[in-house]
Amino acid sequence: MLLIWNRPGFTDELSEAERTALFAEVGSIMDELTERGELVGGEALADPSAARTTRLVDGRTTLTDGPFVESKEQFAGYLAIDVETHERAEEIAARWPDTRFGGAIELRAVMVGSGEEM
Repeated sequence: MLLIWNRPGFTDELSEAERTALFAEVGSIMDELTERGELVGGEALADPSAARTTRLVDGRTTLTDGPFVESKEQFAGYLAIDVETHERAEEIAARWPDTRFGGAIELRAVMVGSGEEM
């Protein structure tokens, strides 16, 4: 699983040409993953301002607006991929263009029933 982290609204800081190039690059990677049969699924997430978070506080469940974590990066989306090696997943993550704009890509194995991935 590739977890995409970036600054909300960072694309608003880009010129139209930069945004077009960024989305074209993402589209190219997505096309490649589809053609190779490596794309399992994935989605972008709505802006964090629309999020709600539930926590257990003093034995009671609370629900608050937003994630409001102490970070400039927010979880923005994910790609589920099925690749032959860890190196291939790392190659895809390294090419993801958000990283050039302060974002990060976190790679994690998806656990199956046995938990062998741990």
